[in-house]
Amino acid sequence: MNYLRLNNITKRFGSFIANDNINLSVASGTIHAILGENGAGKSTLMNIISGLYQPDAGEIYLQEQPMKITSPNKAMKLGIGMIHQHFMLVPNLTVTENIILGTQKTWWLNLQDKQQEIAALSQVYGLEIDPTAKVESLSVGTQQRVEILKVLYRRAKLLILDEPTAVLTPPEVESLIVILRQLAAAGNAIIFISHKLEEVMNLCDSVTVLRQGKVVTTTSTSSATPQQLATLMVGRQVALQLNKNVTLPGEIILSVQNLQVTNQRNIPAVNNVSFELRAGEILGIAGVDGNGQRELADALAKPVADIALLQTIKQGKIEFTHRNSLVGYIPEDRQTMGLVLQFSIAQNLILKAFKYLPFCRRFLLQQEAIANHAQVAMQEFDIRANGIDVKVSQLSGGNQQKVVLARELAQAPALIIAMQPTRGLDVGATVAVQSRILTERDRGAGILYISTELEEVMAMSDRIAVIYRGEFVAILDAATAKVEDIGLLMAGGIN
Repeated sequence: MNYLRLNNITKRFGSFIANDNINLSVASGTIHAILGENGAGKSTLMNIISGLYQPDAGEIYLQEQPMKITSPNKAMKLGIGMIHQHFMLVPNLTVTENIILGTQKTWWLNLQDKQQEIAALSQVYGLEIDPTAKVESLSVGTQQRVEILKVLYRRAKLLILDEPTAVLTPPEVESLIVILRQLAAAGNAIIFISHKLEEVMNLCDSVTVLRQGKVVTTTSTSSATPQQLATLMVGRQVALQLNKNVTLPGEIILSVQNLQVTNQRNIPAVNNVSFELRAGEILGIAGVDGNGQRELADALAKPVADIALLQTIKQGKIEFTHRNSLVGYIPEDRQTMGLVLQFSIAQNLILKAFKYLPFCRRFLLQQEAIANHAQVAMQEFDIRANGIDVKVSQLSGGNQQKVVLARELAQAPALIIAMQPTRGLDVGATVAVQSRILTERDRGAGILYISTELEEVMAMSDRIAVIYRGEFVAILDAATAKVEDIGLLMAGGIN
């Protein structure tokens, strides 16, 4: 029986149609994937189901009964719970306090009774957890369990998970898959949103592909292949396997010795890190988000990229040994650190070079040179927009990232620091970004490739450094490294 059925759902924002006559059914006891490029309409559709948006046309049925979902609170009362990619938890509250937050309407609260209730609920669903633990002390995977328990405590029967594995280690992903299968077996309906095709194929029963706001297909995962789904998502053939050439690393271009960096609160974030990076080599850094990756990247980029350093280098030595001291820095958040959203494409492309020829002459910007540069960059990096004067705020995430790439790689830097370069990108944009970075490697650039996506790090890298609590716990050969070993190291285990 269908728990959820959408009939011709349409949602407009001005003249833009985000969802165009969408039909979708999700049966109780099944896991249904939603796939699509950035801007395909996935988030809008989930916001409609969870009550944040109201459709302009179409009907929503829950257990074949027509429903008006007028708010997130109404959605929860109807048994719909959404688990966001970025957790909605209060760090300094306990597990129990987070789960019951906003549900109690009485003056008197017996917290001990609630803790016992949460403990019993966690056992029923196989989500073992300490109800008295503070959330800030929990691993990311355990925090996700809290999020799941939070919606189950509110008696949700339809669970929507948005990119739920984005910040998990491989063992945590396996644990989540077991949990979701248990929830489906218990009769819950689950909507699973992910960019990871192999994950979808492994976990989900059925899949709906959206493209440009429309349903392209709905099929069983047993009847599809990852390649077919990728092609349907982007409307063209996409190479899922990276074409990585064999190269011989050249001279050392970056040497780091005993680096120690503190964060904004003067707490050590990078501890005793030492490594060398050679020309024509990609050193991948694997680790769960928040283990010092950002502080390390900022510290390495600061001496030569002129970024605003929010951390303090306490000790250690960073030596850039190549005659070309140019550095390309792709920050983890393209919108807040990589772009000026209200500037045009052309303006963003010269942010690091606007003071120099040919873009500036006698303190005057040379508009023709800026325009020509932008047109060439848009063509070379396949930046899709109606013109060079379009504000980058109006571009999709993939095209925004291409603008960052085009600017940072413009002068053929010897060192490239790529921090989460494909975060939030769809299959097509991810392939484009990765292919360009591999081209730079083949050119002879040394590349530090930092990502929480382990499969991506393994596919892109020549060597892999595993970071845990600010330390490199191992540096491995990517060709012989095993996923399970790296996953254990990422979680603090000993190889």
